[in-house]
Amino acid sequence: MLIADVQGIVARCNDAAEALLPAATPGTPLADVVPDWLRDAHVGLNSSGARDAPEAGRAAAGDIDGRYFEAHPTVRDDGSVAWWLVDDTDHRLVREALRMERELSAFLAKASSVLLSSLNLERCMDVTAQMATESLADAALVIAPARGHRLPVVTCLRGGTPETATVTVNPDAVPGLGEALRGFPPVPSRWMDPGGAPAWMKPEGMGPIGSIVITPLPGHGVPAGALVLLRRAEAAAFSEEEEVFARLFAARAGAGMSAARLYAEQSSISELLMRELLPPALHQISGVDFAGGYRPSADHERIGGDFYDVHPATVEGDASLVLLGDVCGKGLEAAVLTGRIRNTLHALLPFADDHQRMLNLLNTSMLSSHHTRFATMVLASAVRRGSAVDLKLTSGGHPRPLIVRADGTVEEADTQGALIGVIPAIASTTITTSLAPGESCVLYTDGITEAKGGPMGGDLFGEERLKRALSGCAGMPAEGIVEHVQMLASQWLGDGSHDDMAVVVISAPRTHHLSAVNGHTRGRYTA
Repeated sequence: MLIADVQGIVARCNDAAEALLPAATPGTPLADVVPDWLRDAHVGLNSSGARDAPEAGRAAAGDIDGRYFEAHPTVRDDGSVAWWLVDDTDHRLVREALRMERELSAFLAKASSVLLSSLNLERCMDVTAQMATESLADAALVIAPARGHRLPVVTCLRGGTPETATVTVNPDAVPGLGEALRGFPPVPSRWMDPGGAPAWMKPEGMGPIGSIVITPLPGHGVPAGALVLLRRAEAAAFSEEEEVFARLFAARAGAGMSAARLYAEQSSISELLMRELLPPALHQISGVDFAGGYRPSADHERIGGDFYDVHPATVEGDASLVLLGDVCGKGLEAAVLTGRIRNTLHALLPFADDHQRMLNLLNTSMLSSHHTRFATMVLASAVRRGSAVDLKLTSGGHPRPLIVRADGTVEEADTQGALIGVIPAIASTTITTSLAPGESCVLYTDGITEAKGGPMGGDLFGEERLKRALSGCAGMPAEGIVEHVQMLASQWLGDGSHDDMAVVVISAPRTHHLSAVNGHTRGRYTA
């Protein structure tokens, strides 16, 4: 405690004040023995009118011999001021450490949020480099695992934008880089020679490098890459605490990059598998027109439990095999079994002339698997004979095919059979028929006839409504019939839920047409 009168003369000091300010003896001018911040506070407190101001009791603060003190004034009755000096150094260090810890925690939380919210690897690398320059370094390089000696690198200077490049170098030629890319612990910054940094690691405009930190970017099981932090020669070198923080940041960045890479790999695999499971695009084969359409039960899905395939004949004059089926259930699980059934049927193509044998062998295969699902199916063999198309049709528990004749009559093919994958022995009937030019055979799944909608929202589309719709499709090409059926089913459904829907049309193309212009231009078909 130190007391100074209204003239600014030291009146009294206790032992602690004398130890702190040895020159502050009674009778000494205060301005000569205390720091400027305390002198100014005393002068301001004793200035005219200041003693009655709201700030009169406020503490002053500043350094004394490297320590931080707060000086709290008490104005006495005689106008002198007692200054109580409180050493606040330790408290201030704690507060500063707490503030820094909060800032670093907020930065790491932000990094995690930003990085994990993006599943794009290139975006993650850009964000990592940019965030590193905001709080850790003057420049940063994010290096992805090498492809041979080719290193994908994203470079960013503080205040700049990330730049992507690929460099052809040996990472082991840079101390610590090869180890970091393999996921080994980082080499301490003090062991790194900034002058030995290769030219490709020095961003343009960086200037001389003063210190380097190279740390791995940990991934999920495998390293995600390496993070290189650079500081200019005039900047302070990386401290041990900063290196630890850099590793914490790298761990979060590595997790984000690893998640993005894993997502990209899974997306690529899913896309490949999806292409294999999707129904094929159909066209004319050996003089027979084929068309197909498929709509999964959910608009956000691309595959489901309905499927169809057309296998062209391998020998000229033989029939092409058409198969359309429906696996119990919907979604990905049903699609997996769909793919298995399609592969099994492909392996059974040598028996394509014997529909009953194919269905029996498929039934045995399904019963021997761990699946508890069943399937319905219809097989059709189609071959062009002159201007007509001969058909052989066999149903395995599936809705009967519909034959659209040239006059608009719609016939049900009289074939029926047991479900596939339920009982050990199945039986089915096979019928033969012929399509004249302009006539078609329509194969469909029950997702169309069982579609609920209409004016009341709960009526089934039904077989009769489908037949009436097809009667107006006489003479239409196969693709047009598919589109017409899909359009009507979609209109009937509205926004309602539905099962998978598939339709395949086999048509005998018309052989003659009327010319539109002067007998040379393609016109509409006639019988």
